[in-house]
Amino acid sequence: MKIGIGNDHSAVELKNAIKDYLTQQGYEVINYGTDSTEAFDYPLAGEAVANAINNHEVDCGICICGTGIGISIAANKVKNIRAAVCSEPVSAKLAKEHNNAQIICFGARIVGLNMAKAIVDAWLNASFQEDRHIKRLALIKDIEDRQ
Repeated sequence: MKIGIGNDHSAVELKNAIKDYLTQQGYEVINYGTDSTEAFDYPLAGEAVANAINNHEVDCGICICGTGIGISIAANKVKNIRAAVCSEPVSAKLAKEHNNAQIICFGARIVGLNMAKAIVDAWLNASFQEDRHIKRLALIKDIEDRQ
C-alpha cells in the first residue's frame, strides 16, 4: 500500500517519525510535504496529498499541520476527498468505518508521537462499513456535485 504524507513546517519532526514508523511496517510512503522548518503553507500539502489520491498515485493519505484543521480543510476542497481530523484513535477508526475517509489529519501541536501512531494504526486497521453508510456518502457526494 502507498500512503501519501503531507505537512507544513510545524510538523516536520512528527511527519518524519510517522513516515519511519510506516516504512518499518512495510508501507511505501510518498512525501508531499516539506522537510524544512521554514514557513510552508499547509494548503499546498493538503491539496497535493488529495490530488495524489485522486490521480491514483497513492492509496490514502496522512496530513499533519499545527492543529490538523487547516490542512484537512484544504484537502477537503478537492473533489471526491474525505479528510478527517482526529486527535484520538476512536475517531480515526470511525472516520474509516463510517465515512471511508481517505485522509487522516492531526496536529503536531495537539498530539504526541505515541498518540499519532495510535491514530494512524486505528485508521489503517479499520474497514469501511459500506452497508450502513454508503447512503450517507452518496448524500455527501450529491452536496459536492451541486456546488
